[in-house]
Amino acid sequence: MKKITDLTATEAGNFFLKGSSYFNGDFPDYISFEPMLSEISAILKGANFSNFKKSNPENIANVNYCFVANKDGRFAWRPYELMHPAIYVSLINLICSEEKWPIITARFAAFEKENIKCCSIPVVSLDSQSDQATQVKNWWQEVEQQSLCYSLDFSHILHTDVTDCYGSLYTHSISWALHGLEESKANKGKGGLLGDKIDSHIRAGRYGQTNGISQGSVLMDFVAELVLGYVDELIATKLGTANDFRILRYRDDYRIFTNSDLRSEEILKIISDELRTVGMRLGASKTFSSTNVIEGSIKTDKLAGIDLQDLGETNAKTIQKQLLRLHSFGRKFPNSGALRRLIGELHTKVIDQKVNPDDVEVQVAIALDIAVVSPQTFPAIAGILSHLISLQNPEKKIELWNRVYKKMSMVPYNGYLQIWLQRVTKPKNVGIEYLSEEPICKIVNGESIDLWNNEWISSANLTKALQPSKIVVKDASKTAEVMESSEVELFRKNAWAY
Repeated sequence: MKKITDLTATEAGNFFLKGSSYFNGDFPDYISFEPMLSEISAILKGANFSNFKKSNPENIANVNYCFVANKDGRFAWRPYELMHPAIYVSLINLICSEEKWPIITARFAAFEKENIKCCSIPVVSLDSQSDQATQVKNWWQEVEQQSLCYSLDFSHILHTDVTDCYGSLYTHSISWALHGLEESKANKGKGGLLGDKIDSHIRAGRYGQTNGISQGSVLMDFVAELVLGYVDELIATKLGTANDFRILRYRDDYRIFTNSDLRSEEILKIISDELRTVGMRLGASKTFSSTNVIEGSIKTDKLAGIDLQDLGETNAKTIQKQLLRLHSFGRKFPNSGALRRLIGELHTKVIDQKVNPDDVEVQVAIALDIAVVSPQTFPAIAGILSHLISLQNPEKKIELWNRVYKKMSMVPYNGYLQIWLQRVTKPKNVGIEYLSEEPICKIVNGESIDLWNNEWISSANLTKALQPSKIVVKDASKTAEVMESSEVELFRKNAWAY
């Protein structure tokens, strides 16, 4: 793997233009934003979006496209925001220019401190694994493994994280992070600083708001790291030359290592104070401490998941019993990383079933309820359902998929789930025309609908390049009825090492 700050300006630009960087979640493989981004990049030719505008997008609503993923099947939601592609590409042109990229990488180098380590700079895969899988591997190496090593020197660990990090980030602090507070204040309103230009790009797609950045792209992860790196610098200044602690930060998650509760709480207060300067605050509900660093360094869901690594095959020999064990695990650790890995492993086992099970309705019911409680597992659950239901006769297929649809419709704000539900009902062999109010689903169904507000654009060629139908890169109805593990598998091997 390689940190993005170690890339050349051109390499970084190409990395951000990848479809998996534009949206770093999972979409069915017939949806891709990469061809559109490439076409827009060819039209902009390294220029700013302002060269193609007839009005200021900052004064227009819905320039970016937002959709919601449900986190708990009830009232916890995660808003995803697809930046307007023209503004997104323009921001890449700005950040990854030969002149500006060294300024940014130099600031990241300046943020590096001996006692405060950032472990979440976006990384690039150098092998067959996806960038997303490589990022998780980096977390395992830099956070979990290093935390265990710190048990040799420290007796206490305190965990805390930021509440609504992306939604609360004060965009003017981007300039502070790049140029320092004094220079930024002195040049306020002049628009000449790189930080102000980045700020302007972000606000252009968000109705001029100064609170919050979009969530869902590696580019915005990178911007968030810039601001959080600046906060690291402020924290380091406050703590001075003291050497009785270590801090590991993975984006908005902090781990503080000390030898006393009092010292941990002193450092926690400093972190809280400095985060408030950029609009952020810590979440009290997710702040906890332990006097055993080994125990406190490993997530409880992972420890519990290790016990289920073989899905309890000794005592749970059937798929139904294994599903029940995962259902119980999911109730205790909903949406956890361990649950998602276990579901992925079961998906692989289920598709190896060649015989139509007698208890197919029961298996469907249990699997679907896991997804209702833990919606982030739904892509893999959808794969399991696609196999189980494919074994039925046409009438039974339609009946079961309609029941699945009805059940998932009870989950509020489930646009992301609907995209995956469309994936498993769209193939011709299924025989269901899935109707959804989610705009991306409508585009896949061939409807003419806009994702982004383009009324501010003056260029006909740019407007043409932004036709949403271009995100559908192949006929969804011709996709395989049964989802292969590769469609939703994060790791190709050794998943349990991470």
